[in-house]
Amino acid sequence: MTEMMKAVVKTDAGYDNMVLKEIPIPEVTGNHVLMKVAYTGICGTDIHTFKGQYANAVTPLVLGHEFSGKVVAVGDDVTKVKPGDRVTSETTFATCGHCVYCKAGEYNLCDNREGIGTKANGSMANYVLTREESVHILPDNVSYKLAAMSEPLASCVHAMYQKTPFTLHDTLLIMGPGPMGLLSLQIAKEIGAFTIVSGITKDAERLQIAKELGADIIVDTQKEDLAKIVMDATDGVGVTKVYDCSGATPAVNAALPLVRKGGTFQQVGLFAKPMNELDERSIIQHEITYRGSRSQNPYDWPIALHLESKGAIDEEKMITASFDLEHWRDAFDAMMAGQELKVVIASNPDDPDLKD
Repeated sequence: MTEMMKAVVKTDAGYDNMVLKEIPIPEVTGNHVLMKVAYTGICGTDIHTFKGQYANAVTPLVLGHEFSGKVVAVGDDVTKVKPGDRVTSETTFATCGHCVYCKAGEYNLCDNREGIGTKANGSMANYVLTREESVHILPDNVSYKLAAMSEPLASCVHAMYQKTPFTLHDTLLIMGPGPMGLLSLQIAKEIGAFTIVSGITKDAERLQIAKELGADIIVDTQKEDLAKIVMDATDGVGVTKVYDCSGATPAVNAALPLVRKGGTFQQVGLFAKPMNELDERSIIQHEITYRGSRSQNPYDWPIALHLESKGAIDEEKMITASFDLEHWRDAFDAMMAGQELKVVIASNPDDPDLKD
């Protein structure tokens, strides 16, 4: 008889169409690893999928791609992890394996990549299936809750270590004090770079959290003059690097003239529309390097776990609410209402082995 599990399933395209239902526990073969899920973080992508705005989501699909848990079964080809290991996982479930990007380990750029929670069933369930290559064993001092933030942290690492590296001598402007912006801030402060974090009036609480996390300056752009504050703080030159985590065109256009000549603008946040009007004059006249950053790849994960292990990421300030799987809808409602910074779902709250 097939063993069943509970899972949050997007049954059809369109708004909502999500239910908690029983589905078969995945079969474990080959290089696959079955995890009993501890926690799953709700991401902006999950909200877009809930609202029917995420075009790449297939249905039916179990959502969830930021997760941690315990290995409970492995396929015959698995050699590096074993049942009982505390782990997290990259989101890559399958790739073509032979394109130029796969050969370089840049799985995030493979045209045929299948991601957990977007094309393969995700972690908002009692169990999730991943592949051995994507699994990372947790340091002993990293909690399951914190480990559920490894994927967004790895995405920030990708932007700040791979795409636009910085040093403690840089001056940074981080746009948007959401989870990605505040994770980026903590990466910046771990090295010691001077950092300005900006947001809008409704971000007041998050901006205060940014200050508590070490931001040198916080700016409410609806009440304060961002340009004046940035120029005053940088002797009229501008910041060396901008990391936009807002995905808001007005924020991007406000920040582009504030990059010093020859500086770099790193786009981290996703725009609501694929085509947007940007201040190309500043890019051209100031010789700004404008770069994209897509998700994360295997090179980012050891750094993310190292940052978690050394205490660089403040779990208590970042994760502001937790719901069990049965109350997944309440968790989504809280995120969509903007009541919380980061919400996690506990898939197996009664399992003492999955409690920190």
